[in-house]
Amino acid sequence: MTVLIAFATVDGQTEKIARFISNIATKSGYNTKVINTDELPGNVSLDDVVKVILLAPVHERRHPESFEAFVTSQKDALTKRRSLVLSVGLKAAFASGREEARDYLNEMLLRTGFEPNATALVAGAVRPENYGYFEREIVKHVVLLGQKIDPRNGVREFTDWDELTSIVMDFLGGNGQANQHQSQMSS
Repeated sequence: MTVLIAFATVDGQTEKIARFISNIATKSGYNTKVINTDELPGNVSLDDVVKVILLAPVHERRHPESFEAFVTSQKDALTKRRSLVLSVGLKAAFASGREEARDYLNEMLLRTGFEPNATALVAGAVRPENYGYFEREIVKHVVLLGQKIDPRNGVREFTDWDELTSIVMDFLGGNGQANQHQSQMSS
C-alpha cells in the first residue's frame, strides 16, 4: 500500500513537514511516494496509491501555483483515494489568524474543485534568511501583526510536531479523525 505525499514549498518548512510525514507513513507500514509539485517529471501515476496527503504553504494569501495546478489536473484520480490536505502557514499558528488561515484553505479547494476527506491547518515557520527587506517587513507588520515576534531574530518554527503526528496517524489509521483536528492545527 502506497501513500502519495505531494507538496510544494517556498522556504523549506513544508518540505521538512512532508519528509516527516513520509517517515510516519513508513513506520506505519506504508510505502511512500513523495513528490514536489514544482519538480514534476510529467505524468504522475497513482495506480498503486491508496491514500494521498497533499500539503502546501500559504504565501501572499495563496498556495503555490504548481500545487494548485497539480491538484486540479489530478482531481479525478485524487478523489478516488482517501485524502488529507494540510495547509501550512503562519496565520494558523495564532488563534487570531486561524479563521483567515481556514479561508485560504477553503479558497484553494474552491479554485481546484477538490473535496478531500480531511483537512487540517499546520503552523509553519519564520525563516528570515530567505526574506529580503520588504518580505521581512510584511511578515513582521502583516503576517505577525500583534505578535511579539521579530523575524530578524532568526528561524522560528511554530509547527506542532506532536499534533501533526496525531493528525497523520489518525488519517493513516483510517478512522477519519483527521477532520476533528482541522480547527485545532494552525498554518
